[in-house]
Amino acid sequence: VMGGQGGGEDGEKGGAAGGMQMALYKEKGGNSLMVRSGKGPQMPKPEWHAPWKLMKVIAGHLGWVRCCSFEPGNEWFATGAGDRTVKLWDLASGQLKLTLTGHISPVRGIAISDRHPYMFTVAEDKLVKCWDLETNKVIRHYHGHLSGVYCCSLHPTLDVLCTGGRDSSVRVWDMRSKQQIFCLSGHKDTIASLSTQGVDPQIISGSADSTIKLWDLAAGKSYATLTHHKKSVRALALHPSKYLFASASADNIKQWKCPEGTFMKNVAEGGRAIVNCLAVNHDDVFVSGYDNGMLQFRDWKTGYCFHTEQTKVQPGSLESEAGIFASEFDKTGTRLITCEADKTIKIWREDENATPETHPVEWTASAPGSEKRW
Repeated sequence: VMGGQGGGEDGEKGGAAGGMQMALYKEKGGNSLMVRSGKGPQMPKPEWHAPWKLMKVIAGHLGWVRCCSFEPGNEWFATGAGDRTVKLWDLASGQLKLTLTGHISPVRGIAISDRHPYMFTVAEDKLVKCWDLETNKVIRHYHGHLSGVYCCSLHPTLDVLCTGGRDSSVRVWDMRSKQQIFCLSGHKDTIASLSTQGVDPQIISGSADSTIKLWDLAAGKSYATLTHHKKSVRALALHPSKYLFASASADNIKQWKCPEGTFMKNVAEGGRAIVNCLAVNHDDVFVSGYDNGMLQFRDWKTGYCFHTEQTKVQPGSLESEAGIFASEFDKTGTRLITCEADKTIKIWREDENATPETHPVEWTASAPGSEKRW
């Protein structure tokens, strides 16, 4: 009798196991669910986003426009260019408000403080300048870089400025005293991209040596080196709300999880062009700008490219001058600014007439195991 009972229980267990054909697996690091049924895993469908369209073209610089930054009030933005000037533009009208001169080489990076009336600019002349936006004058210089400075980033909560450049070191400066706090060395080639955030890793640097380093700001040391990319890491983008970041290189765009820098997935297989810039907004619209003037809009979670634009050069420019050097969303995430090789600044916005019916999501999941895991 006992044996019969045991057999009955086993049969019930087996039936229950057979009935549970569908098991939900939580994807590592994300909140999307992979559903495992009899057919194998199914990826979540991309969220629908409206395609973006060109809204305005602003001309005024006399050289390649290399960088841009928005002020915290979202009323104006600043751009730096190969003509050695920094220009401040009104966002609503596109009118030029101010031109600042002082650099003697192309301006490569701009950072505007959220907490002080200061703007920081870096250039190929090794200079790091701090501008007082109340008097529109340079009030500080930060001396120490041995060669051109290519990128800069302000820490969101500390009075600290980080800069990186051709001397393959990231320098951390005390904004007030002009002292260099750390010289973070370890990269073997030019620092091409730099991001800072209030939580670990507080500094992320991407280099032409094809590595990304995550830095411990308190210790002044790197605690992780990500060697997955094969080419120079020209762009980094922190997700505004998720604890994730993306990096771009000519081989592909990758997404990583903080704080350890755990590799999550490849978003775009490269081969077509060099990625110069990345941007992501709160709606999970993920934008990459390319050296050949291509602009790709993707869904952050799935990496699905829902819209591709090819920028048009302004009349009188060479066809080869269709290149995008920098892109940034404004503080609301509803406007995108691109800085381009035809000396223009372009403002993009969502197409308000688009609906999921007019622009459906045409997405097919890749076969399980077909995507690269590195």
